[in-house]
Amino acid sequence: MSSVKAGVSVIRTANGEEAVLKTGGDMKSEIDALRLYCGGAAVRVLDYDADRGFLVLERLQPGEPLTSLRNDEMETRIAAQTMRELWRPLPSSHSFATSGDWADGMKALRNRFQGGTGPFPQRLVETAETLFAELLSSSEPSVLLHGDLHHFNILSAQRRPWVAIDPKGLAGERAYDVGALLRNPDPTLCTNVEVQRRRIAVLREELQFDPQRMVGWGVAQAVLSAWWSFEDGEEWESACACAETLAKL
Repeated sequence: MSSVKAGVSVIRTANGEEAVLKTGGDMKSEIDALRLYCGGAAVRVLDYDADRGFLVLERLQPGEPLTSLRNDEMETRIAAQTMRELWRPLPSSHSFATSGDWADGMKALRNRFQGGTGPFPQRLVETAETLFAELLSSSEPSVLLHGDLHHFNILSAQRRPWVAIDPKGLAGERAYDVGALLRNPDPTLCTNVEVQRRRIAVLREELQFDPQRMVGWGVAQAVLSAWWSFEDGEEWESACACAETLAKL
């Protein structure tokens, strides 16, 4: 999922309050998701224009990422609670991408390497393809997902302790949303089997999802994320390493 990076700057509104201005890139899904969230556990929208490519958001203070807690178990629990608050029914008419649309990225990987897997481990790519097929075919009804809810997209705030930012806006089953959390915030944690085992236990306690289903989504999405990073010319090996670790659970 190659994308244009948005620019972010701090501005002052007409009444003198600080706000965050995002410009550039396709913001339609983010804007649509944030409008449906109406604040709460998500950052508030102050102004927007999808056609002109800008979005004005409340500025979160102190705005420290979830990693500032330096306690992975607590961070996992807070992330799970935030997910739960964000999930909501999809509108009867919407243009959000689906988890199946995103999974089609694996086809792009195959096309890029003429049916092979290039630098990506063949076994891992095949596992991800199988998992996507199995999980998508057995998914519960779709809801609106954040789509990228990890440690750096949950910030500390004054109106409530933690607020989510930068939603992708995705239609999929709720368990899909744990994937981004499992492959963050850094390779040291993500490739630690005991850390990942503890995370799955916390997520099961908080969200009541089947552990193997969460692991499956985590593996499949980590491989997909590696491919997207490769497309963007970014480091991708750590996402594959995370997938390998999760596959051991």
